[in-house]
Amino acid sequence: MTDAAAHIPARRAVSDQAARRLKKRHAAEARFKLYGRLAIAVAIIFLAVLLGRIVTQGASAFWRNDLTVEVYLDPSRIDRAAPEGANYNALVTEALMARLGLTDDAGMTVSRKVQRLVSNDFGFKLLDKVRADPDRIGQRIEMRGPVSADADLYFKGEISRDLEQSSRKLDDQQLAWLDRLKAQGAIKGGFNTEFFTRSDSTEPEQAGVLGAVIGSALMLLVTAVLAIPIGVLAAVYLEEFAPKNRWTDIVEVNINNLAAVPSIVYGLLGLAVFINWLAIPRSSPLVGGIVLALMALPTVIIATRASLKAVPPSIREAALGVGASKTQTVFHHVLPLAMPGMMTGAILSLAHALGETAPLLMIGMVAFVPSLPEGVTGSATVLPVQVFIWENASERAFHERTAGAIIVLLAFMLVMNAAAILLRRRFERRW
Repeated sequence: MTDAAAHIPARRAVSDQAARRLKKRHAAEARFKLYGRLAIAVAIIFLAVLLGRIVTQGASAFWRNDLTVEVYLDPSRIDRAAPEGANYNALVTEALMARLGLTDDAGMTVSRKVQRLVSNDFGFKLLDKVRADPDRIGQRIEMRGPVSADADLYFKGEISRDLEQSSRKLDDQQLAWLDRLKAQGAIKGGFNTEFFTRSDSTEPEQAGVLGAVIGSALMLLVTAVLAIPIGVLAAVYLEEFAPKNRWTDIVEVNINNLAAVPSIVYGLLGLAVFINWLAIPRSSPLVGGIVLALMALPTVIIATRASLKAVPPSIREAALGVGASKTQTVFHHVLPLAMPGMMTGAILSLAHALGETAPLLMIGMVAFVPSLPEGVTGSATVLPVQVFIWENASERAFHERTAGAIIVLLAFMLVMNAAAILLRRRFERRW
């Protein structure tokens, strides 16, 4: 009894030490969870600030102020046989001066001030009207078109009256005219549909993203046609058929290293090989797609191999056990089960390629392209490069269009990522 009683304090001491150690472990685990929650919260805050900044700056690009004015198509100034020779901007300016109650005797300075309130696109729209129906010559027609970029910025609150006249492009008289036109109902705001139906332009109010969207789509098509089949076949061979020796180990290491190569290196490769040596047209979706395909190949191969490894060995053993050949086992049983992961990897690699800018700048896709791409060999621009061009433009109105183009680019990437998630959930099988 005496010996048993003597051991009781020692046991209690050991028990107390274990309890303290357990308490420390629980406290460390709680701290680790707290650090994880803080890291997630910081990431969410930064993401919210980034997206909030882009949305607040770019939302105005989807809104435009248009002017409605009645224009007289003077037959003495418009030749029915060659209507493109007339000065339609002057006709619009005269009509706007009449709307403001200004006479032709106001002087050239006043006329130029009024002309700066409307976009040059007004004249092109008027020309299109005359070409479509020459019988309009001699009539008064109501025209609706965008105001100038500076006038649009004024209505969006980007130009303040509090600034000195020397610090803004519109003086007090021009701002007073704009206020009068707004009060008369001649200027109204609306959704900027032409931002999605036009290509790049030197005039901010006429610039759109359609050309860049089509160029991005053509480039991604070339990338997908090259990268996905080659990447999948290479991954299938390496994972299912290639012997495990020193050479395949070297190939695998190089594939993993290629996935970490800076993207601009691929641009230099495309410039040296595809443009200078193979003479593929510069600034075309074809050369851009080939460069991005090379960049996407390692990602496709790695994702496909990971999907093939995830298929249980019992599937292969069962197929071989019933008499299937190695090729039949891989293509009839293993590949269908690995398809969700393969599609996810392919779509994510294409989404990553969609946002690349550096390699495309190296192959000349930074050129100004005001028209829609004419196939994969024609000159084109893409959304990331369009963002780069507009952000470096001197006109202030291009900055909101930069953010608007970023929103369109993010929408494309969100759609592609959502498609990857849906496809994976739709075809995923659990064992």
